[in-house]
Amino acid sequence: MNKTSLLRSAMAGLSIGLAAAACSAQSSTTDDALYQAFGGQRGLTVLVDDFVARLLKDERMAPFFKEADLKNLRSKLVTQFCQVAGGPCRLEKPDMKKPHAGQDIRMADFNAVVEVLQQAMDAQGIAFGTQNQLLALLAPMHRAIVNVP
Repeated sequence: MNKTSLLRSAMAGLSIGLAAAACSAQSSTTDDALYQAFGGQRGLTVLVDDFVARLLKDERMAPFFKEADLKNLRSKLVTQFCQVAGGPCRLEKPDMKKPHAGQDIRMADFNAVVEVLQQAMDAQGIAFGTQNQLLALLAPMHRAIVNVP
C-alpha cells in the first residue's frame, strides 16, 4: 500500500470517527457554502456520474451494483449529496436501511465506497478540505448501511 492509499484509508477512518459530530452538523446546515464548493447541482451531477462509473469498475464494489437501476441511483445520490451539502434538494424520508438490506455490507465495503468517492472527488479537482467536509456529513450513514458485523 503506497503512502497516498494509506493516507486515504486513515482519512476514511477519521471521517467515520467524526460521525457523531457530523450528525449534528448535518441537521443544522443552513448555508450552501459546501454545496457551492462542489459546483452546485451541475458539479454534483458530474461528480456522481464519475463516482458511479468508478463504482462499476471497482472489483470490490461492482457486485453490489450489478442489478441497480443506475439512473435512479445517480439521481438519488445527486439529491442526497445536494441535501447533505446544504443545497436546495430534499429527499423525502431517506431510508438507507431498506435499499441496502440483504446485501451483506461490511464496514470494509463502506470504507471502499468512501475510497472510490475520494478518487472521484480527486479527479474532479475538489479540494481535500472540501472532500472531508462532505465525507464527515455522509459518515453517519454507515449505521444504516452496514448490516454485517
